[in-house]
Amino acid sequence: MGQSSHASGGSLLDIVFFDAQQSVLRVTGEEIRVTSGRRRRALSRALKCGRDVDVDLRELSFADSSLMLDLAVLARRLRQQGRALRLNSPQPHIRKLIELMGLDRLPAVALNVA
Repeated sequence: MGQSSHASGGSLLDIVFFDAQQSVLRVTGEEIRVTSGRRRRALSRALKCGRDVDVDLRELSFADSSLMLDLAVLARRLRQQGRALRLNSPQPHIRKLIELMGLDRLPAVALNVA
């Protein structure tokens, strides 16, 4: 989704991009601790959008626990505002990481598998 993110105002280098019109956080490629700085702006925009946030995980090929922790913090902050986080279409190995980390069991978090 890097190129489509570019059309929506992101850059080809964006691994995490937030589309405020659709309230969708797109996570693509490989997300690890080293790339965590790139996701901060998108996470901050998602928190400020005023709506529930959908996380599109279809094109996420690899993630470590740092991404799951950032999503857990986002979910907690959204919940404090009466909003929810929906994790959509993770690949099987990403779904397993979500479940191992317990992200899918947090209040106001839904895991939607395609």
